[in-house]
Amino acid sequence: MILSDSLLFCVSILDTGALLFLLIYFVITLSDLECDYLNAQECCSRLNAWVMPKFIAHVFLSVLLLLHNHWILACLNLPMTFWLLYEVYTVPSGNLGVYDAIEIHNRGQIKRHMRDCMIYLGYYLIFFFLYLYCLITSLLKGDPINRKDEGEIIHEF
Repeated sequence: MILSDSLLFCVSILDTGALLFLLIYFVITLSDLECDYLNAQECCSRLNAWVMPKFIAHVFLSVLLLLHNHWILACLNLPMTFWLLYEVYTVPSGNLGVYDAIEIHNRGQIKRHMRDCMIYLGYYLIFFFLYLYCLITSLLKGDPINRKDEGEIIHEF
């Protein structure tokens, strides 16, 4: 194991928090496009720049959990890893990226991308609190309170 469990879950919380902030940026940018504050080219270039960092951050977290033998958490992360991989590799050959300026207004793709971002936000929010719970339990492993004098009553504070 490379890191202690407490440090691993701190890194997991930081990574998931960064992904949450990135997804909030995605939602704000897509809503700006929907309200015509941004043009499609500018919006898609902004979002496409962050697709691979989002994927890399999630894969980094999944690999880190696998290296530390947290199999259940790693298995819970695998569906999102495969979905992000599917999203990146099923981009049609003529498109500029996952978010394409020409097709984003066609066939309700803005709504689909917004829905996907909301699902990602919910997923990462759940995992943020799951990692927070795991961090707290890893910090409390062992006996954090000295219980050798359990029968003794303390009269002084």
